[in-house]
Amino acid sequence: MVVIPAKNEEATIGLVVKKIKADLGSEIVVVNDGSTDNTVDEAISAGAKVLSPVLPLGAWGATQTGIHYALKKGCAAVVTMDADGQHESAFVSEMHALIASGQADVVIGSCPQRGSVSRRLAWAMFRKLTGLGFGDLTSGFRIYNRAAMEVLASAEATLLDYQDIGVLIMLRKAGLEIKEYPVAMSQRQTGKSRIFNSWFAVSWYLLQTGILCLARWESKVPTAPRP
Repeated sequence: MVVIPAKNEEATIGLVVKKIKADLGSEIVVVNDGSTDNTVDEAISAGAKVLSPVLPLGAWGATQTGIHYALKKGCAAVVTMDADGQHESAFVSEMHALIASGQADVVIGSCPQRGSVSRRLAWAMFRKLTGLGFGDLTSGFRIYNRAAMEVLASAEATLLDYQDIGVLIMLRKAGLEIKEYPVAMSQRQTGKSRIFNSWFAVSWYLLQTGILCLARWESKVPTAPRP
């Protein structure tokens, strides 16, 4: 199943859904996070199922809702992608091969070259603080197997505000194998990031994520057994 959190993405969501259907033929679930435009109608018209939580959840909360839904439907793996057209579904099959072969529980679609100088500096800082050696720490283009999905559907994971570094820390503490796979990413086609839409938002993200990296976080999520 492919899960796409979306808020006010009417200009791109239809094209994104159609491209995924053409490349993968997978079930696509768009989690509508309080859109005030025609995102829902565009997604449905393109062939996606739409979930619309009553309250706004943010990008991670919407993604987690989709993961819960995928678990309920018995999916063995879930792909998370953005609604703005940056992520290329043509890479999913290659990424999923690492899951299917048992080489990884989580695969990150990695594109370090997309980072600006400031983003690369932030990545370097977070790598040093966390010990996570991945080149692209903030990519939302990922595949999770069922063991990872169960960790991320936990009550503890609900406390996270962002879907990138905190999620990776939690998955690592659960003993899961995380790998990167190199992908190409397109430029955002319209609008701007709803998370990094101002210097205040960027500063708040850096503060929260920095505290999370420094905290002695003893996860209560049980260690996931390896197959």
